[in-house]
Amino acid sequence: MPQKLFHEPLLHFLVLGALLFGLYQWLGGPAASAAVGDIVVTEGRIRNLTDTFTRTWQRPPTPEELNGLVEDYIREEVLYREGVVLGLDRDDTIIRRRLRQKLEFVSEDAANAVEPTSVELAEFLAKNADAYRIESRLTFTQVFLDPSRRGDKLEVDAASLLDALRTRGDSLDPATLGDSRMLDPRYESATEDDIARLFGPEFELALRGQPVGKWVGPLKSGYGAHLVRIDARSPGRVATLDEVRDAVARDWSAARRQQFLDEQYHQLRNRYQVRIEGP
Repeated sequence: MPQKLFHEPLLHFLVLGALLFGLYQWLGGPAASAAVGDIVVTEGRIRNLTDTFTRTWQRPPTPEELNGLVEDYIREEVLYREGVVLGLDRDDTIIRRRLRQKLEFVSEDAANAVEPTSVELAEFLAKNADAYRIESRLTFTQVFLDPSRRGDKLEVDAASLLDALRTRGDSLDPATLGDSRMLDPRYESATEDDIARLFGPEFELALRGQPVGKWVGPLKSGYGAHLVRIDARSPGRVATLDEVRDAVARDWSAARRQQFLDEQYHQLRNRYQVRIEGP
């Protein structure tokens, strides 16, 4: 029985705990006394514990449950303080990252307390105009010609159909022409990215220089060949502040928050002498 007890993991844990406690008491000094002090469970803390329990369980805690919550908080505080005294928070990657996050959260709260003025937002928009450009948009009608079906007749068929569209366009329905019912005959307010994604970049580039209101083609795409009429073109431009105020305000706050964190970090770093040892 004694031999079996000697190999119990729980006994090893208790012995190690006793050794750590004895070492802690033997060291004494300021570090050991740092954990000694009052633990005050304020009314605000009790309200917080109660509110958290209520949100979780959709009812307030009973007196017995509240006592258990308070005792659990006291237990956590005692063990936390003792852990700090023993240095258990040092060289722990998870704890270090959590402390960094909490410090940055506090700094971000301070930065978020400042509301931008219209002048500041306008200046930010001017400095980052390209990020808020409104893309040019095209409304166009197209007739698709399938090279695999028309073969060597593609160029001749395209020229004949193009002539018909130019001379009798008002009496012809583009939706009834061509070789595909998979593609829409008309696209409304499509951006450059929309067109390039659907038809390919070569087709999108070819459309840029075409006149409005005139049938042109054939223009090549990822599908084949198209006869196209641009019905309306809205050129790209920088958005006004009223059009993108919410986005600019959000980005301004993010930039200010990062600037605040960087400035605070450099102020704190200047308190330290940093030495980076080489190999």
